[in-house]
Amino acid sequence: MDRLAGALRGARRRLCGAVVRAILVLAGAGALLLPWPAAAQQAPGGAGAVRIARGRFTAVAYPSEVPLVRAMLADAVRRDSFPGLPRPRARVLLAVAPDSRRFRAWVGPAAPEWGAAIAFPALQRIVMQGRSAGSGAGDPLVVLRHELAHLALHEYLGDLPPRWFDEGYASYAAGEWGRDEALATSLALLVRGMPTLDSLDVGFGAGAAVAEESYALAFRAVQDLAALDPERGLALFFQYWKETGRFERAVRLAYGVTADGFEREWQRRTRRRFGALALFANLSLAVGVFLVVFLPLWIGRRRRDRARLEALREADRADEREARESALALILGGDAPATLAPREVDGAEPGR
Repeated sequence: MDRLAGALRGARRRLCGAVVRAILVLAGAGALLLPWPAAAQQAPGGAGAVRIARGRFTAVAYPSEVPLVRAMLADAVRRDSFPGLPRPRARVLLAVAPDSRRFRAWVGPAAPEWGAAIAFPALQRIVMQGRSAGSGAGDPLVVLRHELAHLALHEYLGDLPPRWFDEGYASYAAGEWGRDEALATSLALLVRGMPTLDSLDVGFGAGAAVAEESYALAFRAVQDLAALDPERGLALFFQYWKETGRFERAVRLAYGVTADGFEREWQRRTRRRFGALALFANLSLAVGVFLVVFLPLWIGRRRRDRARLEALREADRADEREARESALALILGGDAPATLAPREVDGAEPGR
């Protein structure tokens, strides 16, 4: 019965994953990994473009991007291995666009607006923005390694990895530890609770904020999975996944836990670690907003109140001075009452 229940859960997971991936394809939300029809893209390059080859990498770029391209290729050759995977052998074409117009033309219309680089595993091709990319694009060396990890993973496992694992592994291989910042400030973990792993796939095609949170959760899941075997990391897991073709079976063989058990533990640990941080960060933000917006108003109000109180006190002091001056003027004016005149004592004459 346990085997039957596990098989049913596995079939349900695979069916849900297939449905989600199909929806992403139809909606264009899988833009960072899915190759578009050739008609939707322009071939990278054009008049004035140059080719630079290093190792198994060939880059197509314009002269303005050549210094950046040389630095990226040197780093790619130096670190051409990825956690848990055999050393990749496939040749890679890297196209570096000089501006956003050509980047969009090279990747096709389905790419998200916030994307800075796109990997096409079926073509072993990467398209990324060059020096014109905004500050949000990140370190180009890290971005390139992220996309190369996509290609290396698909070279070894084909289409076996679901989207959440694909993105989580690429972030893990690129060492994108800053992903946790998106979770440390997200109240969604407290309000909505932790999502399932399969449900993360939809978030990658949403807006930049939701996508960033999905990337962070996927990164955390792959990191937690690798941590189950401190010595071999993901190596044995990848071997079993390739042999069996099943994520659930590979997790059980490599780590001795069920996929559902791992998912529940990932949800519990992530919520416990980042839920409190998110609450603290948002409370701190609220306090900061209060101090920035309302503290000056409160200080101004206190100053006005003190000014009005001082004015009232000054008015009281002026009234008191006026009263004293009036009384003194009355006395000095000779209108003293009769009771103040000298009087006789025991028949004696005054002055004696």
